[in-house]
Amino acid sequence: MIVSLKDGFKLIGISIIACCAVCVCNLFLNYQIDLKSIADQVEGPGAQAMYDAFLNTSYVVCACCGGCMLITSVVMLFFYIKHYIDSHSREIGILKAHGYSDFRISRGFAVFGLSIFAGCFAGYLLSFTLFPIFYHLQNDNDVLPNIPMKIHWIMFVLLVVVPTIVFAGIAIGYSVLKLNQPTINLLKGITKQKAKYSDGKDKKNFVSEMKSSILRSRKTLVFFIGLSSFCFASMIQMSTSMEELASLMMELMILIIGIVLAFTTLYIALTTVIRSNQKNIAMMRVFGYSAMECKRSVLDCYRPAAYIGFAIGTAYQYGLLKLMVAVVFANVEGVPDYHFDWPMFFITLVAFIVIYEGVMFIYGYLMKKIPLKQIMDE
Repeated sequence: MIVSLKDGFKLIGISIIACCAVCVCNLFLNYQIDLKSIADQVEGPGAQAMYDAFLNTSYVVCACCGGCMLITSVVMLFFYIKHYIDSHSREIGILKAHGYSDFRISRGFAVFGLSIFAGCFAGYLLSFTLFPIFYHLQNDNDVLPNIPMKIHWIMFVLLVVVPTIVFAGIAIGYSVLKLNQPTINLLKGITKQKAKYSDGKDKKNFVSEMKSSILRSRKTLVFFIGLSSFCFASMIQMSTSMEELASLMMELMILIIGIVLAFTTLYIALTTVIRSNQKNIAMMRVFGYSAMECKRSVLDCYRPAAYIGFAIGTAYQYGLLKLMVAVVFANVEGVPDYHFDWPMFFITLVAFIVIYEGVMFIYGYLMKKIPLKQIMDE
């Protein structure tokens, strides 16, 4: 089959995202089940308020963390399947010409579910190492009775088995839709419509036109660039702004997850951009364009998406923490009102600018290392 097991494990980005999501969700869902088991032992308005706050926190964390990472994983899976079909269109066209149905070919894409299984299983195991610390910190209060830790194996089915089956089914279904096109187009390598160019009076130079062409042909990468900035801005600012709302472990978890997601999505996006534009970059170098001009035409077009993502991430973390204080901890005594942390915002912004522009500069430099002869011989 054209899709091998090795191809399934190339989705390391999805595995990392799944690992983070399952680890966090298993901690809070397992704790939530154990928390509900002591509901009849909660007495007094203060204890009830604390109990409700802990329970609602589990709902919020699982919904925000699990939901956002689920959407990201699905989009990433769609992107990789489309990219795979585009780069293997001729091989797939040959199979269709020999009588293979779309569904028969698409069944091979089920191996992409292996990346989900690997990430979910790793996250599930990782949560076991964090359970003792997590329960100890959650029990560190004088209001609620200590909650004994129990392992609920139903979580393995819900967080490992079910996502693997679902994502394998999504991969098959989406690939069937993408393969529903004339065989002759696949054999010719035509898997998408050509971009339409305007006939306006203003003449664009080659670099500007290439920037527009890249954005039109790789719209999904705009989402990944924006998501990377969103994760960086929201998670870092959130982790440093919730000292009164969560434990140190929770702050560290949010910080680590934010950094991992930010750099993972940024790496996937930039490496894909470079690889898919190798021939364009090679031609620009042949015609005498400098490395800086190559960088401007290929990478700089994503800068607006990066800073927009940062702004949305900043607003998101403020809104989420404000909501938690106003709703989740509304009846808990001693919880101060949350205000926007301007100093942390500027620190995060400066760090983002330095890191993002630095990474872009490095990738721009790496463009000079692309072997011209190998590309021109393809």
